[in-house]
Amino acid sequence: MTTPPRPAITAITATGLRRSFGDHVVLDGIDLNVPRGTVFSLLGANGAGKTTTVKILSTLIRADGGSARVAGHDLATEPDAVRAAIGVTGQFSAVDNLLTGQENLHLMADLNHLGRAAGRRRVAELLDQFGLADAAGKPAVTYSGGMRRRLDLAMTLVGTPQVIFLDEPTTGLDPRSRRGMWQIVRDLVAGGVTIFLTTQYLDEADELADRIAVLDHGRIVAEGTADELKRRIPGGHVELRFADLAGLESAARAVGGAAGQATRDSDALALRVPHDGSLHALKALLDRLDEHVVEVDSLSVHTPDLDDVFLALTGEKVATP
Repeated sequence: MTTPPRPAITAITATGLRRSFGDHVVLDGIDLNVPRGTVFSLLGANGAGKTTTVKILSTLIRADGGSARVAGHDLATEPDAVRAAIGVTGQFSAVDNLLTGQENLHLMADLNHLGRAAGRRRVAELLDQFGLADAAGKPAVTYSGGMRRRLDLAMTLVGTPQVIFLDEPTTGLDPRSRRGMWQIVRDLVAGGVTIFLTTQYLDEADELADRIAVLDHGRIVAEGTADELKRRIPGGHVELRFADLAGLESAARAVGGAAGQATRDSDALALRVPHDGSLHALKALLDRLDEHVVEVDSLSVHTPDLDDVFLALTGEKVATP
């Protein structure tokens, strides 16, 4: 008798969250469910409501309606318990430029009431973990953008939070610094931390997120894994290339009506067959070619990317690095 899988423990749940500023509705009843130890990305253009969502879930502002629990604590009745369980790294750095990196971390240790010895140990751990030990005694104003973001996140981790809200954490960073931050996020999740990530960068969500929700005009218009969202958008296809024109013609006859809107490029000796990105559909296509003894020189699968998903769902284009 097999034991059924244990249900995932939820780190964040929200039901019907609403928030308006005057007559402007920012959140129009959103629902969230984020399992512990995962990266959940909230994707949206500027003004979509991403930062407002983070501010509500991190107790910085109140919702006008709905309910939420973070790290097992009710947002409305247990805000202090929520604050004790979370960390927040906002769009704008909380680093004090006049202090050294080490002093910034010691300040956070004091605010978290770690005690002198425990604080020193925690600061040393974080300086080493984030590659800042050599610059620990230098003023933060001398740090590069990537170093400042690493220090900012290290400050968030002083209190060992269970849930971390990262609000557009890599905005303005160069590609190397962005990838360094991505690795830090992966390491945190591997250690059991839950990451709630808001971003405008589609490749960032694609690279990091276990699940993605698309927020548009205060509503979540789609949610799923990156692959699930991509499969919702038409335009995926398999491109088959052949050694000669005879192979191309044989393939065109073999797929025939099954290919639907298949298109051929005689100059490139290529046949483009519409495809939903699933393994089942790809196997069916290959089986059909094999039945007709068609030799394929090369094959590539093309699926819509998150940029296509975002444009189709919202009609807006988000940032690229």
